[in-house]
Amino acid sequence: MTSFKTRSAGYLANHVARLFARELAEAVRPLGLAPAQFMTLLELWRQDGLTQKDLVARLDVEQATMAATLARMERDGLIERRPDQSDARARRIQLTTRARSLEEPALAAARSVNARALAGFSEAERDAFLAGLRRVVGALSRTAELDQPSDL
Repeated sequence: MTSFKTRSAGYLANHVARLFARELAEAVRPLGLAPAQFMTLLELWRQDGLTQKDLVARLDVEQATMAATLARMERDGLIERRPDQSDARARRIQLTTRARSLEEPALAAARSVNARALAGFSEAERDAFLAGLRRVVGALSRTAELDQPSDL
């Protein structure tokens, strides 16, 4: 009899996510980053000057969660909030010099975690695995932005 834990995509995905989160947290901790900050920085490194609303949509997180993450990032000197020139109610999230200087070491740390996790896969298996994960995310997500392969 096979175990639900070994046959359930949801269970396995959740378990893998927790393991990745733990490993990523350990990998970026020496840089003074938490995983939520790293995920936010990934979006801002890709496109600086997003709004909080943009980040909520791109990361598929709750507004309150993003507000708390941005408050910590501002406190830690990673971002500055500046008024939007075209919308007086909105504020643009701008990276600081410190945040920009963390891009390469943080990406290297994440790549290292990914490399360890996928070390037993051939290149074709890795590509198929990642394509499958993107399909699952697309099927379950409110955002469809993960169609693009990542270099992580």
